[in-house]
Amino acid sequence: MYLQNIKLRNFRNYAQLSLQFSPQTNIFIGQNAQGKTNLLEAIYVVALVRSHRTSNNQELISWGSDFSKLEAHVQRATTHLTLELILSLAGKKASLNHIEQKKLSSYIGKLNVVLFAPEDLNLIKGAPSIRRRFIDMELGQIDQAYLTNSSRYRQVLRQRNNYLKQLQKKQAHDQVYLDVISDQLAGYGAAVIAARQSFLNKIQQFLQPIHRDITGNQEQITLEYQAPVEDAAVAIDTLYQQLLTKLNQQKQHDIFAGSTSVGPHRDDFRFLVNDNDLQKFGSQGQQRTAVLSLKLAELDLFKGAVGDYPILLLDDVLSELDQFRQTHLLQTIQNRIQTFITTTSLENVDLSVIETPKIFKIKAGGIL
Repeated sequence: MYLQNIKLRNFRNYAQLSLQFSPQTNIFIGQNAQGKTNLLEAIYVVALVRSHRTSNNQELISWGSDFSKLEAHVQRATTHLTLELILSLAGKKASLNHIEQKKLSSYIGKLNVVLFAPEDLNLIKGAPSIRRRFIDMELGQIDQAYLTNSSRYRQVLRQRNNYLKQLQKKQAHDQVYLDVISDQLAGYGAAVIAARQSFLNKIQQFLQPIHRDITGNQEQITLEYQAPVEDAAVAIDTLYQQLLTKLNQQKQHDIFAGSTSVGPHRDDFRFLVNDNDLQKFGSQGQQRTAVLSLKLAELDLFKGAVGDYPILLLDDVLSELDQFRQTHLLQTIQNRIQTFITTTSLENVDLSVIETPKIFKIKAGGIL
């Protein structure tokens, strides 16, 4: 899989732009605030219909414009695809081969991307919501059923939380209705938990040998899923019963708080290295190695799941890696995976490892 070209209109600081890419390595170079990351973001957005930097579509639309349009041509193993995405204050419209898609879930996954940015180091150090978002973004690209179930879970969760607030304020009194909503939430929640556990199991199979290689067989890494059930690796019917029981146990607490206290919206997972929690006991070097290993594992996971490597986006991350880790990363992806790199200077990039990169010099939303 590779991205042949992209066309932008009214996206961030790009009024109009059309670029052709190399199927191997592409480097966006320029000073800060010139548009390097905006270009990488555009690739991410056209693939996933959302940004990794903001949840507000209006921020993606150029100042003074009322819409933004992105178009990309993608070559997969046996097919050629045209992706089009229009962002406006009214919402999003996505088209595949010039046919508008009624559901965004039928569009997502046609262009697979893996993003590695400095903030990804927070996958270990940061809040559980960061790790949940990681699973949602990556798993959603390869499992349409997960996209559907997680979307429905969020809808029912909002519905339950709204009703809990009504019960809290004595504006409603029918707890049977709450039981009906809880039953629906447990059903979708069980499907979400099962898919997340399966995802972590699969990515761990790729993660462990990569991590052993980078650490010279000194470290064994494990991902441990933390969910409000006794064991997430069981049948969905069992997960449903366990989650429903937890919701019923917490019913009065939830009414008092006006929000739902248990469910996959509060799940987490831990990185363990040699059985030690990396967040609590890992050095910065160990944490960086774990995240690098995870990103490389994603590439192999996507290859196994969809039969094609995804596109790799490296947003100013090479300067964050020491020479050993940077070289390992670049050697791993060389001639296998189309890669886009942003950097303020080529001094941050080990060009001896990259064969004939295509370099784009960016200044003030234009290509020099």
